[in-house]
Amino acid sequence: MTGKLGVCLSIAGPGAIHLLNGLYDAKKDHAPVLVLAGQVPTDQIGTDGFQEVNMERIFDDVAVYNQQVVSEEQLPSMVNQAIRTAYAKKGVAVLTLPDDISAEKIKNKVQKNAVLYEAPELEPDTAAMQEAVTFIEKAKKPIILAGTGAKQAKEELAAFSDRIAAPVVISLPAKGVMEDEHPNFLGNLGMIGTKPAYEAMEDTDLLILLGTSYPYTEFLPEDVTCIQIDSNPLQIGKRYPVDVGIAGDSKKTLAWLNEQLPQSEKRDFLEKYQEKMADWWEDMKADEEQTSTPIKPQQVIHEVQKIAADDAILSVDVGNVTVWAARHFRMKTTQDFLISSWLGTMGCGLPGAIASKQAFPDRQVIGLCGDGGFTMNMQDFLTAVKYNLPIIMVIFNNERIGMIKYEQEASGNLDYQTGLESFNFARFAENCGGKGYRVEKFEELKPSLEAAASFNQPAIIDVCIEDEPPIPGKLSYDQVTSYSKQTIKKLFEKGKLELPPVRKGLKRM
Repeated sequence: MTGKLGVCLSIAGPGAIHLLNGLYDAKKDHAPVLVLAGQVPTDQIGTDGFQEVNMERIFDDVAVYNQQVVSEEQLPSMVNQAIRTAYAKKGVAVLTLPDDISAEKIKNKVQKNAVLYEAPELEPDTAAMQEAVTFIEKAKKPIILAGTGAKQAKEELAAFSDRIAAPVVISLPAKGVMEDEHPNFLGNLGMIGTKPAYEAMEDTDLLILLGTSYPYTEFLPEDVTCIQIDSNPLQIGKRYPVDVGIAGDSKKTLAWLNEQLPQSEKRDFLEKYQEKMADWWEDMKADEEQTSTPIKPQQVIHEVQKIAADDAILSVDVGNVTVWAARHFRMKTTQDFLISSWLGTMGCGLPGAIASKQAFPDRQVIGLCGDGGFTMNMQDFLTAVKYNLPIIMVIFNNERIGMIKYEQEASGNLDYQTGLESFNFARFAENCGGKGYRVEKFEELKPSLEAAASFNQPAIIDVCIEDEPPIPGKLSYDQVTSYSKQTIKKLFEKGKLELPPVRKGLKRM
């Protein structure tokens, strides 16, 4: 949320092991983290003692810096180096501290270290940018796929999109780099995406990748000219064949391109997909604005939208709720969207909300979780109560692991072991010392959200929703076939599928 260093502590053994999932999230999403991990005393290392594990080995894959401190005099310099490495490589730095060293006082004079860290600035190559200008001017149907690298260039992106008449599609963690209701915005791409985004990608003749390492290349166009802009040269051409690579800051690069490029008069492609996106929003409203019970997840997002402040932070868990939030919440550029993007860790919604409120105490924080994701870390709601962090946690309670059920069905299988036990999360919130609201009818949804937003206390809104699969904006033939298979299997299982009698001379296949 801040780009600044996160610091975590643990004891040896199980404490250190528990850090791994969060640290892999940091690694995948390029967040600088310092770990100070305990270890058994030095004279016990290698003796298979109580709680001893090989710390350097377990952190080897996740860390950009991974060292064990062997003397107290080393500690200041090693901490300094670990922090610098975490910032420079945007990753996890681990220092393992045996218990006896932690207890010692530094006796000798230690080397002084500077506390200043200067991040390098990569200036984009003018020749590459000029080549990009040539391709952009020739293109009739350009499209932009923007990622988190565009978060510091929101105004420049909007101006660039308008100048070259290119619709904008985003990766999931980049939600908010352009307002969802901006006329040039087409939403997300892929399984969580919109139909206009899918179709525009199929239709384009120039793909501009901006600050993204989008992994689902099957949703990208085949054999079109590609320009990639990224501050990390290693990302350029990593996943998609690139004709022009610009290694540089998105903000500076777009500002230069906006100065060099004339306003495009070829706006047919943009206008075509503006109309398609307007139709898409109208289709979405049909589900969002229903007032029926059982409650649909789309209705919940629509009502959350009404209480969301202009600078709200959304901490979104992994699962079906990810799809509903990505597709139906209309983000403003002044709001933030927090999620476990590259690792896709369930259970991230509540700790993400707690961290957001700690980092930005004056901003509204709303957590969106499925019941499966929330129960993975629900005990941390006590932490929110302990520190009086007024977060609003909205739980989409369908009593199942919905995304896994959907994925099983999309593969043509019957859902297996995805059901969860019924649980009253509102009562749990009250038992923890927070506010709890149980919503079983649509009429209860709006007043519960408004009440939670008005109280200065941690709150849980437990919404009983209808189980609904998050159908992709565009279904593939294989997915349609698989759903058909799954439907037939269900009918067989229930004994309701009646086959016609076999006529003489014919055999069933």
